[in-house]
Formats: sequence, C-alpha cells, structure tokens
Amino acid sequence: MKCRHCGANLYLPFIDLGTAPPSNSYLAEDDLRHPEKWYPLRVFVCTQCWLVQTEDYVGANEIFSSDYAYFSSYSDTWLAHAFSYVNKVINSFHLGKQSFVIEIAANDGYLLQYVKERGIPCLGIEPTHSTAAAARAKGIDIIEEFFGTTLAKKLNSKGIQADLVIANNVLAHVPDINDFVTGFSLILKPEGVATFEFPHLLCLVEEAQFDTIYHEHYSYLSLTAVQRIFEANGLSIFDVEELSTHGGSLRVYSERKDSALRKKSPAVEILLKREKEAGIETKEFYLTFQTRAERIKDDLLIFLIDAKRKGKKVCAYGAAAKGNTLLNFAGIKPDLISLVADKNPAKQGKYLPGSHIPIVAPERIAHEKPDYILILPWNLKEEITRDLAFVRQWGGKFVVAVPELRILE
Repeated sequence: MKCRHCGANLYLPFIDLGTAPPSNSYLAEDDLRHPEKWYPLRVFVCTQCWLVQTEDYVGANEIFSSDYAYFSSYSDTWLAHAFSYVNKVINSFHLGKQSFVIEIAANDGYLLQYVKERGIPCLGIEPTHSTAAAARAKGIDIIEEFFGTTLAKKLNSKGIQADLVIANNVLAHVPDINDFVTGFSLILKPEGVATFEFPHLLCLVEEAQFDTIYHEHYSYLSLTAVQRIFEANGLSIFDVEELSTHGGSLRVYSERKDSALRKKSPAVEILLKREKEAGIETKEFYLTFQTRAERIKDDLLIFLIDAKRKGKKVCAYGAAAKGNTLLNFAGIKPDLISLVADKNPAKQGKYLPGSHIPIVAPERIAHEKPDYILILPWNLKEEITRDLAFVRQWGGKFVVAVPELRILE
C-alpha cells in the first residue's frame, strides 16, 4: 500500500483491529438472516509525510450509503458547539447578508441552520440521501454529491465561490485527501477562509482512543501532516485552535495559498513544536498503541464476564461508530450487553453491525433497569449521564471503557 498523500510505501504499522463490518452499517432484522461483510481494519503510518491512514478495503459509496444513519442533530452538545462556532466566525470574518457560506458534509443541517437564521446565504454539500433530506426539511439548499475537484470546478464554472467554507469532521473521511483539499482552493474567494475540524492524532494516541478508528475514517490527522497536505494542494494555514470535542480536536483556519492575506498566528508554530516534541515524526511514538488497545479490550471483557456471572444486567447507551469498533474488537455479543439505547429514530429497531446487539429507544432503559450502562460515545458522557440521571434511582451505574475502564460515581 502507498500513502494516499505522498505516495510513499507504507510499512510502519499503527494498529491491527482484526476484521469488522463498516461501523455505520446498521442492520435491519431481515439482514440478520444473510451474511455480513467484514473487512480488515488495519492502520499504517507514512514515515515520509507522517499521515496515519487505514488500509484501503471499503469504498466511500458503500460506507456513506443512502440510508446513512449518523445524524448530527441528536447531540445537544454538538448543536451547542455548532451554534458557538457560527457566532464566532460571523464576528471574526465580518460575515453578513452579502456573504456566502458553503459547508462540506453538511449532514442534517445541524450547523447551517444557524447560518440561515442569521440571514446569510448558504449551501450545503452532503452525499448521503438520508441526512441531505433532513437538511432540506430545515430549508437548507443541498447538493447531494461527494465533494472534490470535479464538483468544485462545476461550482466555479457557475460563478459559485464562498467567503467561508466549513468542513467539520470530514477531512478524515475522504479516501482521496489531495483531491478533496484542492477543491477548497477552487471554491474559495481570493479573500475567503476555510475552516476544518478533525480529531487530533496527538489526543488519540495519548488517550488510547483506538475506538475512533474505523473504515469510515481513512486518515488520522496531526497538524504536522495536515500542513504538508494543505501546502501541496493550494491552501495555507494561518491559525489553529485546540477543542475538547471528540476527545480532543483541532480547528484549522486556512486560506488560498495564492492569496495569503493573513498573518500566521503563533499558535500554529507552537502546536507544531509540541507535536514534534511528543515524537509524532518518530517511529517510537506509534509502537505501543496496539498493546494499550488490547489492555482496554481485555479489561472490558473481564468486567462484562464478571457482571454476567454475578447476575448483573448490562446495557449500553449510544449506538455510535466508535462503540462498534470497541465491541467488535472485543467480540462482544448480546449475551454480555443485552441492548443499546439511542435517541436517533433512524437507528432504533435496528442492530449494531457485527455484534448484532439490538438498538432501542432510551425509554427502554427505565423498563430494563440495568445495573450498569456502558457509555459507548465516551466523548458525550457528561450529556448522557445528565439525560439518564434517573438510573441512579435504582442504583444503576455508568461505565466507560476508554482510555481505561471506569465506573462513574
């Protein structure tokens, strides 16, 4: 396999999670009667540009299908994050009714709804039909296609360019990262700004967040690698922020390389230096990750088997992709976790891929009265424990497995 950015041969392994089905390929009851596709889930590190990336097995069209079930608006925490972002960029870049905003991977309109409320013209680009339909229901214009240079050139030919292009949690999701980034240089106005948010590789490694690895995430990104990718494809980074979202993310601010109107913030060099000091450009940085993931898997299995032997009932909350990585790596089935609750109606009544654990509405929790609730989207544990505070009435407890098994008090 060759690096999807620089083309160098890949030989440094990061982690091998065995095989798994695509993490967002939820199953209907009829699907349980048919074979399920499982693919190797291995990640390698490019020792030339230091882009961390999955081995290619699953095509984007299969992962991001018409019934894609990830809807951003079902997390209050994420909606608040989007609202705060919109207010910030409007003030920072003086956006108004004369401006034009494009969001790549607009999902269900979770963010552009706030741009629209401010009277700013906007357009969403979203390839999955289910979420695109939800965005249209909010009155947002959506182009239902994958983004890259082909679509960017088509928009450009129609005179469509943006003052702001938003790309939240999508840079890691694209198989051809060079083509994707080049597209931004084509749809930005000369003075325009593009912002990208993505989970930070440094946090992933330091916190052993191996469950954020799945086929949908083709790349695992450091500022070091992203800066190289952007510079090679027509963008220049002028600022960066560290965020708490998704267990630790970066928000990168960029502009067209041929414009370079803005002074680079000291934050860029400070973070690049910190990554270098942490060892992101050394093989040693990546060598212990496999062992740490296996320890987390083993600790969770020991806990679940012990709970079963003691007659305790364990349910899970949040039918999240990261949870599917964890459950399938550990080989967990409904005998250890009887059900998973999720407030997204598109997932309810279906089954988790691989483990085949049934997905139910949150109201089922009160009926089942589990002794333990395993929170799969651990990045939302504060929101979830708040929403499910009633479980403490019967002595129920919350559990997280990453970065270490903890029973939350």
